[in-house]
Amino acid sequence: MLTDIQLDRYADVLLWGLRTARTGKYGKNDVVLIRCDLSAVKLAQRLQAKILDMGMHPILRMGLTSEMERIFYEKANNKQLVFESPGEKEFHKNIHGSLYLYAPESLTHLSEIDPRKISKAAVARKPLRDILHKREEMGRFGWTLCMLPTSELAKHAGLSMRQYTNQIIKACYLDRDDPVKAWKTIHKDAMAVKKWMNSMEVKHYRIESESIDLRITPGKRRRWIGISGHNIPSFEIFISPDWRGTEGVYFANQPSFRSGNRVEDVKLEFKRGKTAKVEAKKGKDFIKNQLSMDKGASGIGEFSLTDKRFSKINKFMANTLFDENYGGRYGNCHIALGSSYSDTYDGNPARLTKEMKKKIGLNDSALHWDLVNTEKKTVTAYLTSGAKVIVYENGMFKV
Repeated sequence: MLTDIQLDRYADVLLWGLRTARTGKYGKNDVVLIRCDLSAVKLAQRLQAKILDMGMHPILRMGLTSEMERIFYEKANNKQLVFESPGEKEFHKNIHGSLYLYAPESLTHLSEIDPRKISKAAVARKPLRDILHKREEMGRFGWTLCMLPTSELAKHAGLSMRQYTNQIIKACYLDRDDPVKAWKTIHKDAMAVKKWMNSMEVKHYRIESESIDLRITPGKRRRWIGISGHNIPSFEIFISPDWRGTEGVYFANQPSFRSGNRVEDVKLEFKRGKTAKVEAKKGKDFIKNQLSMDKGASGIGEFSLTDKRFSKINKFMANTLFDENYGGRYGNCHIALGSSYSDTYDGNPARLTKEMKKKIGLNDSALHWDLVNTEKKTVTAYLTSGAKVIVYENGMFKV
C-alpha cells in the first residue's frame, strides 16, 4: 500500500488537480465534496484536513460497498431505481468542487445483474450530472478523481499488489519530493501540443493501425484539450468530435470493466456516426445493451491520444482511469461511446444551449464509456486546404 508520505503527496496532487480543473478560482467557504470507497479513508482524511486549512467546507460521503450496490440492483423495483434523494438537486447546485477516491472491493459483483436496470438508474441520474456540467461551464465547479490500489484491482490486472502500487506511484509522480512540480511541468509541455493541434484547419482525421481504420470529423468550433487536472493521472489530449462524421472500424484491444462486466477485443463498425455492427471476444450482449441506453449511446463523444513521453504507465491496470492514459511502447488512443465534453467547444461553453450542441454535433447521452487501443498506429490530419499532416505516430505527437 501507499506510505503516509505518499498519501500526503497524493493529496497535494489531487488538490492541484482540483484547482487546475476549474476555470474560476476557489474561495473561502466554498463547498467541496469528497466521495471515497472504504479503502480510501486515509487519503480522504488527509484531504479533509487540507481543505479545512484552506478555509473551505469538505463534505464527506462514503461510497456503497460492493454488496450494497449488488443488493440495490438486485432488489430495487422501477420506482426505487429512479428514486432521487430529497435535497440532491439543491446539493448539486451548491457545491464548488468534487473529489472521488476510487478503491473498489470488487469489479465483477454486478455481472449477474440485468444491465437494463443499471442503465435505467444511470439515465435517471443524468439530470444531476447535467447540473454539475453547467456549473463547470460557468467556472463555478471543478472536479478530479484518483484510484488507490486494492487486491481486487491487482488480481484482475494480473499483477502483484506491489507491482500494482508501484504503477500508481510512478504514474502520479509520488516518488518525487515535489510531485506537484512534476505535474506543472507536464501541464506546460502539453500546452505546446494542444496549441499545435489547434493551429490546423482539419476536415477529418484518419486513424490507422493493424485493426483500426477510422475517420473522425472534428466539426466546427472545436479544440483539443487535456491534462487539465480533471483526472489524476491524466496524460491524454482529446477532442469531442462531430459524432455524425464518424466512419469506419475501431478496435479496443485493451479489456474494459463496466458495471461488473468485463469486455474483451471489442470491434465497432461506424456508419454515418452510429455504431452499425458490434463484435467482441467477450461481453457482446452487454455492449449492445449499453449502446441502446439512449439515443446518443451508439455515437462517440470523445477521441483521445496519449503521448508515451508523458505517461509512465506500462501495465494493464483493469481500470479506465489508468488504461486510457497508457504509455507503454506505442502510447494509446481511445474513443468514448456516448456523451461529449462541452469544454472542447472553441468558445464559451456556458453559452451553448442544447439546440446549439445538437447543431454542431456534440453528443448527448447518459453513457460515457472509454474503449482503449494500444497498437502501433498513425493518425493523419486531412486539412481543409487539401494537404495531409501526420500528427501522431509511434506513440508520440509529431510536434
